[in-house]
Amino acid sequence: MFIATLGWSRASYVEFVTDERLETLLGCHERAFYYFGGVAREVLYDNMRTVVTDRDRYGPGLHRYNRTLLDFAHHQGFVPRLCMPYRPRTKGKVERFIRYLRASFYVALASQFSSDGLKVDRDLANVRVATWLREVANARVHATTGEVPMVRLEHERERLQPIPAPWPGALPSAPTRRPAPLPRGYQHPLRVYEELITAVEVA
Repeated sequence: MFIATLGWSRASYVEFVTDERLETLLGCHERAFYYFGGVAREVLYDNMRTVVTDRDRYGPGLHRYNRTLLDFAHHQGFVPRLCMPYRPRTKGKVERFIRYLRASFYVALASQFSSDGLKVDRDLANVRVATWLREVANARVHATTGEVPMVRLEHERERLQPIPAPWPGALPSAPTRRPAPLPRGYQHPLRVYEELITAVEVA
């Protein structure tokens, strides 16, 4: 699954995928930006091979990034950043959300379908998680902030960059999907987007 979490409001976007290819990752980026209504100036990543090819290649903190990702980032207008290795606190917001997603959404959904002898596939999970994000995750009182993520989003909107024209370097093998619709209650573009990360396993 792909997870994007806003650092201040803690609002999140989730998409279930079936592979870890670069075109899949970039497609998730585009749909996440559309969902939030804009593009951040910085995006924080885990140390993924599809993102960074040689950490500290040009000196401490100066990494060699995947060229296609850099081209995409330049077009979108954001600067990629990497989490510190072996320091979970640098990606704690997303790590905590992964645990919350697993307990609140995925385990319950999988249990519901397994009792009928069925398995949850990507399309079903994406339909259900969109509703869960709108009605549960982004509508709850967040344990850390003490506020509702959707409400805090109102204060972030002025800091995101506008979504640019479609990226001309789009990979030809990339699957075509319509962007996720904006959830009800989001009437204007957001303006802050701090953390974007991909998780590849769900228990």
